[in-house]
Amino acid sequence: MSLFAFMGTLEIGLVYGLVAIGVYLTFRVLDFPDLTVDGSFTLGAAVAASMIVTGFNPYLATGCAALAGAMAGMCTAWLNLRFNILHLLASILTMTALYTINLRIMGKPNVALIMEPTVLSPFEALGIPAMYLKVIFVGICALLFGLLIAFFLQTQYGLAMRATGANKRMAQANGIVIKEKIYAGLALSNALVAVAGALFAQTNGFADSTMGIGTIVVGLAAVIVGESLIGTRNMWLIVFSCIIGSLLYRLAVSMALNADFLGFTASDLNLITAALVAIALVLPQLRREWKARQAAREAQS
Repeated sequence: MSLFAFMGTLEIGLVYGLVAIGVYLTFRVLDFPDLTVDGSFTLGAAVAASMIVTGFNPYLATGCAALAGAMAGMCTAWLNLRFNILHLLASILTMTALYTINLRIMGKPNVALIMEPTVLSPFEALGIPAMYLKVIFVGICALLFGLLIAFFLQTQYGLAMRATGANKRMAQANGIVIKEKIYAGLALSNALVAVAGALFAQTNGFADSTMGIGTIVVGLAAVIVGESLIGTRNMWLIVFSCIIGSLLYRLAVSMALNADFLGFTASDLNLITAALVAIALVLPQLRREWKARQAAREAQS
């Protein structure tokens, strides 16, 4: 793997680290399987790119992308809570609608940002090569958002949100407004994913209507890999394990695609993704079974 490819892998891994944190909030904290992220990732990219090409400040455009993502998450929560639509179906409905909405926002299937100012533009005068600047900037963003989310989940409001996902009845019995926490959690999750989409569009120079396909699988893979390798001992470790898991996942995919003896090509990406997720899910179970057998042997001896 060349240095350029390695830095590109780190860049994408850090961007998807934000996606992984968003997925963690819904799947682990709220126990709400949310497929909206496939649409909100593209939504963030579409909003940011469309605003930038029309002359808006890139930072304002990124903020508006986060707001649009939050609205998408709240739409899914509204369908689920107001009309009792199953969470998976509610998120699929929102995700499906977002495909058309994203096309409407962009006005065409893709928008180029190659010659446009981006969030990186103010730092280009520092003289840092572009491939390093992108990784540094995205890494700082991932670190900052990770710190904020870890801190938030340890506040009283964050603890109430975690209690909602752990046991809704018990949380409600203790005076927690369940619906409010679900609205807030899905809004926060999809806002993070939309920011990731906006950063991806600006660092790669384009926004495309199909760029969000498979985002949920990548996010889940990052969460599972991070939890399997780092563990869930405290909230700080959990949040940053999402970022580490995303980096390791992207590195594994990149190495698989660049390993000539394996014979993989870019068209095999979905197969590699499915295989890595399956391995990440199977290994913890195999490890538990092995430990149980070891304990049984020790007890017999």
